[in-house]
Amino acid sequence: MSDFWSRRKQAVADAQKAETAAATEARESEILKVERATQDGMTEAELLKHLNLPDPDTIKSGDDVAAFLAKVVPTHIRNRALRSLWRSNPVLACVDGLNDYDGDFTGNGLNGGALKTSHEVGKGMAAHVKRVVTSVSDEKTLENETQPIEKKLLAEKPVAVKPSECEVAEEEFATLPVMPSPRMRFTFEEESDA
Repeated sequence: MSDFWSRRKQAVADAQKAETAAATEARESEILKVERATQDGMTEAELLKHLNLPDPDTIKSGDDVAAFLAKVVPTHIRNRALRSLWRSNPVLACVDGLNDYDGDFTGNGLNGGALKTSHEVGKGMAAHVKRVVTSVSDEKTLENETQPIEKKLLAEKPVAVKPSECEVAEEEFATLPVMPSPRMRFTFEEESDA
């Protein structure tokens, strides 16, 4: 019975927290809308003065950029501040090439050329696979023509052995010596000082 009441109290507390969070978020979004409306006609210098922010290009290593991360700061100013911070700090500016996202996936490295691929729309890699199969079959026919003796030997029937010749009585099998399993043995030649 006590478990029911503790769950009920927790549900009421969670509902109150959700209501206060929703009200706070609604107030913040309304304030942000009003702020964005006032920022619409301003130039960048006026924006920085209105928000009491320094010029983002003058940020040096060790400067606090937390003010640029506020929600009311426009994205292009925030990005400029972060770029200045990354340029100013050699630890942050060190690009070692180990990041997954460092690659240029835009195709700008093609210098205006087209990327050549075997993929065909609707067919996939069909043409490429056909070329590979034909080249492999051509190699096999060439191989078969150059090795007719091996082909003849493989085509011959194996010699049949009578089962009576291979059978060993159980008594004889028990008396056969047990051979130790083969092991690798290494011998080393001694170096002579000659």
